[in-house]
Amino acid sequence: MDKNIQKYLALIKTVEYGSFTKAAEALNYSQSGISRMIHDLETEWNISLLERGRSGVRLTSEGLKVLPYAQSVCNEYQKLQTQIDELHGLQSGLIRIGTFSSVATHWLPNIIKAFQKEFPNIDYELLLGDYTEIEAWILEGRVDCGFLRLPTQSQLDTIFLEQDKLLVILPENHPLADCDRFPVKALGEDPFMLLEKGAKAEISEIFERCKITPKVQFTTWDDYAIMSMVESGLGISMLPELILKRIPYRIIVKELEVPAYRKIGLAMRDKEFVSLAVKRFLDFLKYRSIPEKL
Repeated sequence: MDKNIQKYLALIKTVEYGSFTKAAEALNYSQSGISRMIHDLETEWNISLLERGRSGVRLTSEGLKVLPYAQSVCNEYQKLQTQIDELHGLQSGLIRIGTFSSVATHWLPNIIKAFQKEFPNIDYELLLGDYTEIEAWILEGRVDCGFLRLPTQSQLDTIFLEQDKLLVILPENHPLADCDRFPVKALGEDPFMLLEKGAKAEISEIFERCKITPKVQFTTWDDYAIMSMVESGLGISMLPELILKRIPYRIIVKELEVPAYRKIGLAMRDKEFVSLAVKRFLDFLKYRSIPEKL
């Protein structure tokens, strides 16, 4: 990689993580190496880029002005590398994927296993987050692509993958454990464990649409924590069907009397300019689900 590009990346990652140490880990450099590259930029440009403090580092006013240009140069360099990769064929590469836990657990192992059979020299970096975080990572260029709930931000290119049913989960001794379909109004009668973080998720939207005020006593983005809480009899919840595959918890799963869904897709900043490795990866999304054994 060109030395100037390395220095620009060092600056971008240091700002992204707010830390020389974390930027060094992300780029496989020493902390002193990252610090030296940024010092070189400051010397070369005769400006101060970062303010160093006990809580980390942040951009100076001068740094704020030049950072977008450094990001633009790195983005264009990535496009150049993509074209070179296509000329040489797919012998190596890195795919950076933003994902949430249910996709990471139930889809990605199957996709990557099939992909590796044909392209064994590709490496992967997986970042786990919620929908809002993954959107931001894609837009910032932190990841090449990300699994999201659709619809998402209009500036992203998306591929619709599946419609995932939302299901009610109950403790085994719940009075409605034997019902055929769970009544929507009953969602507001028990303590509720809400799967949500940051921006409003699909469960809260269902409550608003049905004019229900849930008794939310626990909110998290950890679906397994919610299942454990429900198993212990602390309340009820709603989770996507994909999360509820091969679960180790003793809980009851019920469909709602009025079916509800989330749409899952894959998003990219610009499908035309993703790397060759990502383009080939898209062809293997069909392997996300393995048919159930009879």
